[in-house]
Amino acid sequence: MQTILGAGGGAGTEITRELSNYTKEIRVVSRNPKKVNDTDQLMKADLTDPKQLNEAVKGSEVAYVTIAFPYNIKVWRELWPKFMKNLIDTCIKYKTKIVFVDNVYMYDPKYLSDMTEETPVNPISQKGKVRAEVARMLMDAVEKNKVEAIIARAPDFYGPGVVSSMLYQTVYLKLLKDKSPQWLGKLDVIHNFIYSKDIGKAVALLGNTKDAYNQIWHLPTTDKKLTNQQWIELMMNAMNKQKKIQTMPDWMISVLGIFIPILKELKDVGYQFKRDYFFNSSKFNKGFNFTPISPEDGIREMVRL
Repeated sequence: MQTILGAGGGAGTEITRELSNYTKEIRVVSRNPKKVNDTDQLMKADLTDPKQLNEAVKGSEVAYVTIAFPYNIKVWRELWPKFMKNLIDTCIKYKTKIVFVDNVYMYDPKYLSDMTEETPVNPISQKGKVRAEVARMLMDAVEKNKVEAIIARAPDFYGPGVVSSMLYQTVYLKLLKDKSPQWLGKLDVIHNFIYSKDIGKAVALLGNTKDAYNQIWHLPTTDKKLTNQQWIELMMNAMNKQKKIQTMPDWMISVLGIFIPILKELKDVGYQFKRDYFFNSSKFNKGFNFTPISPEDGIREMVRL
């Protein structure tokens, strides 16, 4: 049995789909689970409840953690450390391996121009400090030989079904309404995005590769160094809509954040969109002979829906 904890999001759905290439015993767990594969076993659970988490993990060879708590720093501080402690304890109990899908918020901003698995951890954002804490909890358990685990890191997502990304919310939806796309950072800096289907393929592969455990892996991301503006232009070309790109200064984000809470929360990690941000996944790409989708093809697939 392999189990998806927090299934249903862009990453969780693709991982569930790809796991069917390795096993037909897949347990899909969330508050409102839905089948991705015909043979999926659905379990409705509140994973912040230790008893329900215990039942979700019980009998699992591997637990894939794709849970997404509400994007709010107060919620993150309250729930993430408790969840990780309960997860580790439960997986120790059942000898279940952990594959934790993580982000890059914990990295030192000085090194964003070429992030690798060895990039120093030195978060400046409040959300980054929470992510650093829970990643450290997991790797401490690994180093003490209490549990086998993988931390699979990814930059910002995009792709079919990924509706919470900036590319979707401030570019795709605007163009769909024949409006100008908006951006919260600089247009002329490099930024990486990872295609959701590449996440699914890579995480399923890692979870089913014995030698991949007890390490941090960067998930496969294009090595093309495109600027934010070039990503937006790719989407405009794919949708055949040429518009002037609007950028929002910090003061406007602060004002709008009063009415649109997500903008206020994004401001905490907004530094990532103001400097070169290149996610180096050469360890995975070389190790598994994997070629990530090109930005051009990925954007075309995204807007084809």
